[in-house]
Amino acid sequence: MLEVHTASYRSVRGYTVAAAVCDEVAFWHSDDSANPDVEILSALRPAMATLPGSVLLCISTPYARRGALWTAYDRHHGRDSDVLVWQADTRAMNPTVPEAFISRAYEQDPLAAAAEYGAQFRRDIESFVSPDALDAVVVPGRYELPPTDGTHYVGFTDPSGGSRDAFTLAVAHRQDETIVLDAVREIRPPFSPEAATKELANLLKRYRVSEVQGDRYAGEWPREQFAKHGVRYRVSSRTKSDLYRDLLPMVNSGAVELLDIPRLRVQLLGLERRTSRAGKDSIDHVRGAHDDVVNAVAGALVSVPQTRELDTSVLARMVEVNRQFRRPSFFDRPDMWPR
Repeated sequence: MLEVHTASYRSVRGYTVAAAVCDEVAFWHSDDSANPDVEILSALRPAMATLPGSVLLCISTPYARRGALWTAYDRHHGRDSDVLVWQADTRAMNPTVPEAFISRAYEQDPLAAAAEYGAQFRRDIESFVSPDALDAVVVPGRYELPPTDGTHYVGFTDPSGGSRDAFTLAVAHRQDETIVLDAVREIRPPFSPEAATKELANLLKRYRVSEVQGDRYAGEWPREQFAKHGVRYRVSSRTKSDLYRDLLPMVNSGAVELLDIPRLRVQLLGLERRTSRAGKDSIDHVRGAHDDVVNAVAGALVSVPQTRELDTSVLARMVEVNRQFRRPSFFDRPDMWPR
């Protein structure tokens, strides 16, 4: 019996499989798993264990140097191994494809054409963050932190119209030299944008956040909706790529503490760093994937002030000391103190 399945590690379980053909395995992705190709192949192998001579065949155009396809290539290609890795260009596999067609593709985008028609892994696309670096800054079992008195919180949102993308919000604060992620909300479509804005505004008020940052989505709409609930919406000067770029050294140096949210981990590991032919780097999610949660989280974390704000109670004590010594200064001007 022959069956066709979607690329899901759940749908292939429970079968006894004599042969499996995995098509375009380098492009599998999922919002449920950071490594869907690895998970699916791990689910297939036990299904083939009871049938001697069963065959697992993975065919794909190469893509970035990561995932199950790259691992198999790196470990077994050109080596004495029981795993056969075949690498051949389009013309070798299918001579009916016109050579002129392939030549035009190379003229338009050499890097993409080298992968699509030359069977070469792309060197202009790399993973944004390593799983080990990410796991080191996630606090296991921490899903949300309650607000505490005397703490200054920052909020960042990624608005949505309610039909396609999620509406997300993240709240963070500084604790000594560490930036801590306190709360994340993701409202998935379909939903009422007005109701979603109200829910997120209420969360901001819980953390005493009266101003939230976000992108330029839908012009004045987010500003107007948040204003109805007493929250000011300010457009961030950073692009998504800027947010991710600024977040990376914070993760790699262990300067952040993240919540244990699987969807956040999946979206962070799904980000790619791309280098254009002009040499400019950009960071974005893979085609068809989502980055709504990680966008809000990155925005909140990088927007937290880099230096701790002065405690006004400390300033008041300094004022009293200066008055005793009759030394007029900045501390005698409460109207100039940071708010």
